[in-house]
Amino acid sequence: MPQFFEGRRWLWPGIAVAVLAAAIVFFGGALANRAYLDEAAARGQTTLRLAVAALAGQMNRFEPLPELIADHEDIKELVSDPDNPVLRARANDYLKEINALLKSSDIYVLIPGGETIAASNHDLAISFVGENFSYRPYYQDAIRGNLGRFFALGTTSLKRGYYFSSPIRVGMEIRGVVVFKVDIDAIEASWKGGDHEIIVTDPEGIIFMSGRPDWLYASLTPLTDERRARTETSRRYADAMLRELPVIRSAADDGQPLLRIAEDGKSREFLELAEEMPEARWTVRVLADTASAHAQALTAVISALLALGLAALGGAVVLQRRARLAERMQMQQSAQVELERRVDERTADLALVNSRLETEVAERRTAEQQLRQTQADLIQAGKLAALGQMSAALSHEFNQPLAAVKTYAENAATLIDRARIEEARDNVSRISSLADRMASISRHLRNFARKPNQKLGAVALDEVVHDTEEIVAWRLKAADASLSVDLGPTPPAVKAGSVRLQQVLVNIVTNAADAVEGRSDRRIELVARRKGSKVTISVRDHGPGVPPAIAERIFDPFFSTKGVGKGLGLGLSISYNIVKDFGGSLGILNHPEGGALFTIELDAARAAIREAAE
Repeated sequence: MPQFFEGRRWLWPGIAVAVLAAAIVFFGGALANRAYLDEAAARGQTTLRLAVAALAGQMNRFEPLPELIADHEDIKELVSDPDNPVLRARANDYLKEINALLKSSDIYVLIPGGETIAASNHDLAISFVGENFSYRPYYQDAIRGNLGRFFALGTTSLKRGYYFSSPIRVGMEIRGVVVFKVDIDAIEASWKGGDHEIIVTDPEGIIFMSGRPDWLYASLTPLTDERRARTETSRRYADAMLRELPVIRSAADDGQPLLRIAEDGKSREFLELAEEMPEARWTVRVLADTASAHAQALTAVISALLALGLAALGGAVVLQRRARLAERMQMQQSAQVELERRVDERTADLALVNSRLETEVAERRTAEQQLRQTQADLIQAGKLAALGQMSAALSHEFNQPLAAVKTYAENAATLIDRARIEEARDNVSRISSLADRMASISRHLRNFARKPNQKLGAVALDEVVHDTEEIVAWRLKAADASLSVDLGPTPPAVKAGSVRLQQVLVNIVTNAADAVEGRSDRRIELVARRKGSKVTISVRDHGPGVPPAIAERIFDPFFSTKGVGKGLGLGLSISYNIVKDFGGSLGILNHPEGGALFTIELDAARAAIREAAE
């Protein structure tokens, strides 16, 4: 019994799948065929519009030209005196020149009766001169005073073309006809190799333009004697053999016209799309091969059947696995309980570890703050150490002006007693200048000694270098060294802090002065240049350079090559960290011509901004 019910359970889904498959084959196939035929019709309609537009554009381009040529004085004189050889030669040359300029097929002039008296091909082997075209409709329309348009196969040139004609009027009298022939081979050649067959038929239903040469001069409708007679009267296709295409007409399910053409033992079905060109009395047709649409529809049906089969197979797999799924559910529930227990234990462990990490992070943050404070204190200590080294020289700098002030004051008093007021005033002026100098030195030292903030901004490099020169003047004087500064035609601005950048330059220039002291060449060169978004500041001395053994340690804290009591070994280390805080870099190498070369690279700032960052 269980096996019986198991079989019944699989029977109904199988019947449902079979019914769906039959519906897809019978109804889905028809719907898919209709959909893909509609899609092919939409593409064919676009192709049809483009073909009609191309033909109409080609015809409209040349339509007014016969009237213009007919109005030319040489042409009027010729038809007034058609036997004049001079006028004929002049007209032949004119028509040949115009034909070459317009790139048309042929241009020729007829007199009443249809005889050609001048042509653009007068000097070719196949010439129209002397030919009579009175049987052509374009001549008959023009000689009656109308504009003529006609498509035909040339009886002389055996080339297809479209003919435009215009009467030649001399006063109120029609003395002749101008005919302008246009070649259509270029348009027809563009139709070859496309996804659709494009054909053009004349009023009798005969194909005269086609991307397939074997269809030319064939009719899509039965060729009756009356239709043949009209075609032969106008000699539209000269001596070409006219025939009927084996066409079987039908209609699609939605009423769209279908053509089946049987040739060479093969039969092809086409979807027919047609549009009239009333002015030319043509019908342009686009024949879209339905084989691809039927193949797409068949592919869609097969794809749907495959999808249905896969769905049925998937359903069978699902039904088969549902039984196993129920069996596994109990096992999963037990496993879930065990997993939840382990997760709780692991969560407790992670909470404990997280608490320890938070404590460690807090300790590290405290240590980092202490490190930053220590670094700031070291920077300030470095500056105070530099100020301590300056003290002896600065006392000399202040003693000299003070002694001079005392001397000038005594002289001024004596000069006042002797009523020599102008000389006394000069002494007082000298005293004022000396006081300004001492105030300037004091101000620069005070600014250098104060503790800067940490903000960065645009700093004018020329101002920082000027202040640096004031501070290091005592050291340069003591070392008998000279400092040359080259900031370029436009001093750059950098992103930094003015006081901290000043401290860096003071440290580097002071080290340079130490390096050149006692040497024959005691020049120090400071050069700054902007390159793109960066500004490079280089300080070069002409000392002994940096030994390779200590080049890697020169920026280490408390590393110094000076004697005991002459430095803490913090200057370059502090300078390195300051430049790094600015987002720049500080490096040292030996110049090829001798001496050490310090290079500072900082981000450039807009020179127009003069805000101090500190």
